[in-house]
Amino acid sequence: MKDTRFYVPKRLFSWDTNPKTIKGQQHGFKTAVLYMAPSDMAGVGDFCPMARKANCRDACLYKAGRGAFTNTQLARINKTKYFVYARKQFMTQMVEEIAEFVFKTRAEGFTPLIRPNGTQDIQWEKVDVFYDGMMYANIMEIFPDEQFYDYTKIPNRKPPPNYDLTFSYSGTDAFQPYVKRALKTGMRMAVVFRNRPEQGTEFLDQVVLDGDDSDLRHLDPPGSIVALYAKGPAKKDTSGFVVHN
Repeated sequence: MKDTRFYVPKRLFSWDTNPKTIKGQQHGFKTAVLYMAPSDMAGVGDFCPMARKANCRDACLYKAGRGAFTNTQLARINKTKYFVYARKQFMTQMVEEIAEFVFKTRAEGFTPLIRPNGTQDIQWEKVDVFYDGMMYANIMEIFPDEQFYDYTKIPNRKPPPNYDLTFSYSGTDAFQPYVKRALKTGMRMAVVFRNRPEQGTEFLDQVVLDGDDSDLRHLDPPGSIVALYAKGPAKKDTSGFVVHN
């Protein structure tokens, strides 16, 4: 029997608590990130549908940084249950937090960025929202002037114009058809390397860009290869998800 118990968290989003998103401040951006439980770790569904084919479950950033602490993991599991069992209330809180974040960020002279998938791979463009007596196709429709972005391992998504997606690479055999599809459609691709590549390094016939100086993926060119570096459990990954260079 599934455990359906959850509590309503005081806040869904974290505002620039990630060292990488904080780097965006020097470029004039502040970022709000929603961290939930990835894959099937909450026991209420699979929120990373490509995780097994990509073999990225064990190397997930879920357990990197603050995610290494049990209380953080439990909080993310709780948010996932909240999303599943009280969707309308969850989405209402999500809208109100984004509105608050946008207002405060702009008042401070920064441009707001919203990343709804910090540690999960939900297709938010397909999650409708009933808010203030109106039905919206997704959260991005409520904030058409704000920039949303995410990493994803789902190559055939069709996001709205203000939702930028970067495809997340894995080198496993089972995942290669999806890599080829992403390359064919010109998606920007993030690749996790064991070590920092030397300047001028090529991967998949493209010169690799350094993606660890900030999390401002929406500014990187379409079709580019962006290098990220293994953190947490990923440092020891041998599954094919992390590129050993």
